[in-house]
Amino acid sequence: QVQLVESGGGLVQAGGSLRLSCAASGRTFNGNSKGWFRQAPGKEREFVAAVTGSSSSTAYANSVKGRFTISRDNDKNTVYLQMNSLKPEDTAVYYCAASGTYTPIAYSTERAYAYWGQGTQVTVSS
Repeated sequence: QVQLVESGGGLVQAGGSLRLSCAASGRTFNGNSKGWFRQAPGKEREFVAAVTGSSSSTAYANSVKGRFTISRDNDKNTVYLQMNSLKPEDTAVYYCAASGTYTPIAYSTERAYAYWGQGTQVTVSS
């Protein structure tokens, strides 16, 4: 059974940093793209960042570009999201996702991802 488990969320003041992790089990995703999405209260889930299997390509939402960095460690079957200069508007539940097959594209659309984690809450206070 494939599982993606996020960790690292919490409460932080504006301007602070957090590092989210997403560990996969049940299969490896070395050639698959992985992404982070988030959903704020009352809003639809939105794309945050994505990375290809080889880390050769990344993609970011404009709202996080320059502040967030996505990375992955295929030996650990884990993807990370380093979040710096956090703002109250970054408050959301953050979800990691993995594509079901090999792809050389860091997709920003939800339908490209077959596997999803349960989410971790990030709250940024002003």
